[in-house]
Amino acid sequence: MIDSVEKEVEMLTRHLQIMQLVIQHEPIGIVKMSNETGYPHHKVRYSLRVLEEENLIEPTDQGAITTNQTNDFVDNLERKVEEICETLNEMKIEA
Repeated sequence: MIDSVEKEVEMLTRHLQIMQLVIQHEPIGIVKMSNETGYPHHKVRYSLRVLEEENLIEPTDQGAITTNQTNDFVDNLERKVEEICETLNEMKIEA
């Protein structure tokens, strides 16, 4: 069970790194993102697809760009992560 949680966190981290690159360098293409992060093209492409489905980025001929929803997401991200961490810290399992 914990392995699947770790994999989900790794994938979320990758998605957020890709989104950060789009925010900083928009428009930006897959090749540049792959070179910047070291992630293979197919993983970058998957992260972009997830971010696009969430309406956080959109594709253009020049590369990925942010949407009008990106800033709101980023503004709420830190609070959401803190809430998740608090929930996990509150858990105590005894043997």
